[in-house]
Amino acid sequence: MNTTPPPAPPAPPAPPVPSLMIVSGMSGSGKSVALNTLEDLGFYCVDNLPADLLPEFVRRVTRGEMQPEKLAVGLDVRSGGDLNIIPDVLSEVGGLGLDPKLIFFDAEDDVLLRRYADTRRRHPLSHLGLALADAIGLERQALKPLRQIADVVLDTSHLNVHKLRRVVITEFGLGEASSLSLLFESFAYRRGVPPDADFVFDARCLPNPHWDARLRPLSGRDKDVGDYLESQPEVAQYAGEIEHFLDTWLPRLQSDTRSYVTVAFGCTGGRHRSVYLAERLARHCRERGWAEVAVHHRELD
Repeated sequence: MNTTPPPAPPAPPAPPVPSLMIVSGMSGSGKSVALNTLEDLGFYCVDNLPADLLPEFVRRVTRGEMQPEKLAVGLDVRSGGDLNIIPDVLSEVGGLGLDPKLIFFDAEDDVLLRRYADTRRRHPLSHLGLALADAIGLERQALKPLRQIADVVLDTSHLNVHKLRRVVITEFGLGEASSLSLLFESFAYRRGVPPDADFVFDARCLPNPHWDARLRPLSGRDKDVGDYLESQPEVAQYAGEIEHFLDTWLPRLQSDTRSYVTVAFGCTGGRHRSVYLAERLARHCRERGWAEVAVHHRELD
């Protein structure tokens, strides 16, 4: 009688080590666009994380049952604390088995000044009572430790939103250069049509949630606004016809050696109808199998 015990079953394969991308750089250089693009591409993204919490964040995320394969963390001047500790922090993360890649986004000072003037947003250091140019100079000084150890420094001075997204997708090994990258963008007509749009659809003919006091503070990304618009027959017809148009022509554009297409939706304020449509059509294209789909809301982001 054979008493040899049966061989032990093979150990399950170890889960793949997640990739970790650190996104940093000057405010106004495109970090938010980069993080949004990475999120669209399946990264688990966290922005404005204090630098000293990065190792603990990695430990917690990699221990979970639903361990993400790709992580992206935004670290910049908003994170506070001493940024000189970053090399030690990244070394500790490396000891956990990850090989973090630090991407530093930069732009010329006059470009940053113009972008802030265009968006009218506050600089993260404006609470110090500094003029914008001085705040930019102080931020550049504070971020030197990060820029010096960056794996890639990307100057976005001459990149529009779509070109920046394309760089993030292709240059960092996140997509194939031969595939078609889609950007769905919302905008307000009062601030002009995006100059890089390939297709522009005017949503001002649709019912406007702005006139509902309950919906006015919300945006087209909120469920209540979406429910309102989806209850309107003309919205369903409008979106359905655009879906049919894109389903027909996007494959032909791909075969015509195009690398990217921007589809823009405009309304009066760029907050409700155009945002809803951009989100809806992006979701539709993902469901149709398009791999590189990003969304940008010019008046919200």
